[in-house]
Formats: sequence, structure tokens, C-alpha cells
Amino acid sequence: MLLLRRRVFSALLLTLSIWVMSPAAQAEGRSPEAMVAAANPLAVEAGVEMLRAGGSAVDAAIAVQLVLGLVEPQSSGIGGGAFLLHYGAEGGAIQAYDGRETAPMAAGPDLFLDEQGQAMDFWEAVVGGRSVGTPGLLRMLELAHETHGKLPWGALFAPAIRLAEEGFAISPRLAGQIAADEYLQTDPTARAYFYTAEGAPKPAGTPLRNPDYAESLRRIAEGGANAFYSGAIAADIVAKVQGAENPGLLSEADLTAYEAKERTALCGSYRAYEVCGMSPPTSGGVAVLQIMGMLENFELSGLAPDGAEAVHLLTEASRLAFADRNAYLADSDFVAVPLERLLDPTYLRQRAALIQRDAVMDKAEPGRLPQRGALAPEVDTPSTSHLVVVDAAGNAVSMTSSVESAFGSRLMVRGFLLNNQLTDFSFLPEIDGKEVANRVEPGKRPRSSMSPTLVFDPEGAFHIAAGSPGGARIIGYTVNALLGMLEWDLDPQEAVARAHAANLNGPTLLEAGSALEALEDELQALGHETRVTGMTSGLHVIRRGADGLEGGADPRREGIVAQP
Repeated sequence: MLLLRRRVFSALLLTLSIWVMSPAAQAEGRSPEAMVAAANPLAVEAGVEMLRAGGSAVDAAIAVQLVLGLVEPQSSGIGGGAFLLHYGAEGGAIQAYDGRETAPMAAGPDLFLDEQGQAMDFWEAVVGGRSVGTPGLLRMLELAHETHGKLPWGALFAPAIRLAEEGFAISPRLAGQIAADEYLQTDPTARAYFYTAEGAPKPAGTPLRNPDYAESLRRIAEGGANAFYSGAIAADIVAKVQGAENPGLLSEADLTAYEAKERTALCGSYRAYEVCGMSPPTSGGVAVLQIMGMLENFELSGLAPDGAEAVHLLTEASRLAFADRNAYLADSDFVAVPLERLLDPTYLRQRAALIQRDAVMDKAEPGRLPQRGALAPEVDTPSTSHLVVVDAAGNAVSMTSSVESAFGSRLMVRGFLLNNQLTDFSFLPEIDGKEVANRVEPGKRPRSSMSPTLVFDPEGAFHIAAGSPGGARIIGYTVNALLGMLEWDLDPQEAVARAHAANLNGPTLLEAGSALEALEDELQALGHETRVTGMTSGLHVIRRGADGLEGGADPRREGIVAQP
């Protein structure tokens, strides 16, 4: 017992010491060989531990993610899904792994319609079992590990199991989100874990142990992903979903049948660089490439990075990309997505020609392409997590993972939270008699905005791994960081810290508390409807330069960069 107490104290002391480090010490790192950047110091340390043991970038990413599910459960975890891009230094192959959740086979287009056939209130749909899709994270990680892992699968679970058993200190961000959440107490298991016996949210620094999560991980470490997708864990997940006050349709058959998929990465040129992203069912890869493809038609390097002209061009290009995204992007296994046309340089030049330097366009319309669906409204719920790893052999991983909104469906089982990813589908299956591309269908994967990205230099060598959480704003956050590095020669830390502007084909969003607030009058004179708002990205970036690797971690969250 004394040894256990000492271990708990040591883990808490490590956690608390990290929170009081200076921002520069937390965020920026340099290494000639290997590096990890992620949203929590304890998760980063787990990745570094794997690299020190001779593990690959995928090995480290798995260890990081398993700890994130413990210390940052509001953002991602084994009850959710992810997209992963992998670059293999030997041979230069880029592989894209899809671990997106799927709709239950019993789900249909009316999943989120009320008795009158109208779209449900968003939060009525989110909280409970109705919103839970078949988790895909573990199947995807196992698929990537089969090809790219060097260490044994079970060894990658050791740091997370150790922390779950010995305890860690609740971080300031997790504490703040527990205190702010209106729905987390509705689940008795989550209430017992995140709140005191009196019902008060547990504050930052509170020791937290999760033996249930440790036991779940131990089973998966020994039995592989099958231990999650069948047997006792799967049965408990289904019982939780179907027994919730707002019951869902997930079945054990859905879990057993789930398959992670290897997709084709989407790549396009930007200036002398090659930019690669994830293909559908996420819209992120397409939208990032579209925005940058349009902006390539303008000279940006001579503009002030945070000036009105640069913000105007960026947000107008984003407006056009989101018009196409909302009309055409969905799960390409169910919908014919015109990817080649959407990314055709000639088409992007035509779209860029719609951008005027001295005026805002009217609300952007999607391009006239085949397979256009009806435009449907959506709710933007910023959440999610992003990690990047480069190993000593030069292999790189850029991975975005999520349970969708903060704390997902608010259902907790066996030490982890279940996602609410099904609310990323359009609630309305058709509008004005026309089908919505992102409507609910059995076995379909909801559209995402996750944008893991890899960039290669003019010689074809690995240059940047990047990405961010943040709901639909992920796309803009990622582009913002890439432009900072590629156009204005910012280092990774400067690029992830720069102020955000975004447009989802509506108001132009300017980050509250940033220098961009001063641009409101100038942008409004161009015709922008502006909205100053919090824009809590969580960008993590690794860039290979002449002197080795440089990393950046977003100061808006709690991430760090570290190396073995």
C-alpha cells in the first residue's frame, strides 16, 4: 500500500510539475531524429517511452492515444474513432487509415427525426445511446500496427494501464470542461467518476484512478482488438447504449462486423510542395486541398500574415470550399463523391476567380458538378484531439481522434466514454425532395472534418506533419498553420500559436482576444459579417528542417513537444 501511495504521489507530482512549466518549455521542441507532440504531457511521455524502446511512429502513436483516452477523455478514446496518415521513410509510401465510426445496421434516415418528421433538437439527439456509432479506433490502430508496428501490441498498453491504476492529476482543462458540462451527470457511472460524492465537479489537481479502464486495456492488450469488439466488453457497451434513457440501436453484431479501412490518401501541389490529406468519409483532406489550391492563385508571401487582405482571401476561399463540402462530401462507400473534379487544378482556378480582392461574394454556392446533394444545416461542436510522431527511422504519423462533442454521448462504460459521432450525420435525410449526401444509412460513416495532413518538400522528402481538433473549424485551423510555415516562414510554434480566422460559408470568425479583433472595421467595409469568438484549436506540428526536427504545440490547450 505504501509503494502504491508513493507511485500515485510521483505520478501526481509529475503531472502538476508539467502544468506549471513555462509555455515555451511546454510547447516547442527540437530534435535531429525523433519527436512526439500531443495534447497532454503524460500522453507525450508514453509515446517517448515507446520510441526509447525502439518503437515505430505507429507504436508511439498507439501509446499516446491510449493515455489520451485516460487523461483527456472529453476529446478522444477507445469508445470513439480516428483517421491516421502514415509516411514510410523506406520507399516513401503514404498510407491512410480510416477508423471512423459506423451507423448501426438497424439505423435509417429517420434516426434523428421526431414524431412530426422534423429534425430533433441537437442535444436531445446527442445525450444517450441514440448518437453512439460503432467505435473504430482500436480496429484502426491494430490494422496500422500489423504493418508498421515494431514493438509487441501488448507493450504499447503498459503506460496507460500503469497511469490508470496508479492515478494522475486532473488537468486544468479537463476540470474546466467537467465543471462546464450540463449533461455529464446524467450517467451514474460518469457522475461517480468525474464528480464528488456531493455532486461537485472534481477540481484540477484531484487524484483520479480508473481501474476499470486499466482492466479494459489489459484485456485488449492480451486479446487484441477482438477483446473489445466481442465478448464481455462488447456486451457491456451494447447494454449501456440500448439501456440508456435515450436508447440507441447499436448491437453486438455491429461491433463484431466493424472493419477499419485503408483508404487512398489525397495529394495535391501547393507552390513547390506536395500536401497530402485523408479521403472521405472525412471532408478535411478535400477542403484543405481546395482552400490551398485556390489560394495558390494569389501572391500571399508579401501580405501581412494577420492583415485584412490575407484574412479576406483565406476566408473567401474557405467559404467556397465549405459550399462544395456541404453539397458533395460524405462516405464515398455510399455516395459517389466527385473527388477528381473537386481537386482538379482547372476547377480550383475557376473557383478562385470568384474571389474579389475588394468585396465579399454573396453566400458561396457549390460548383456545378455531378452527384450534388441537398445542402443541410449542421451544428459545429469543437472537440477532438490530434497527435503527430516522427520516429528515428524517419517514419511519420499524423492522427486525429475523437468522441465528437466534449465527453461524447456522456455514456461511460468499463472506464471509457462512448462517442456521439452519429450526430455528425445530417439530421434531415432530404430537403426539398432532394437527398442529402450525408444522410443516415445503415453501416455508413458520418462525414467528418478531421484533417490529418502530411507535407513534402520540393525534393519529395517529408517536411511537415500537422492537424488539429476543433469541429468543422479543424479545416481552417490546419490551413492557417500550414500557410504560416509555407508562406511566411514561421517556425512550427509560431504557426500553431498565430491568431485564427475562419469561414464556414457564413460569418467570418475572428479569434477572441487576438490581434484580429482590430480588423473588424476593415473587414466589414469589404462586406464581411464578422463574429468574434473563442477558437480553441489544438494544433500539433512536427517539421523537418535543415537542422533536424522542430515541433509546435498549441498554447490554447495543454500539449507539449518532446523527444527521446
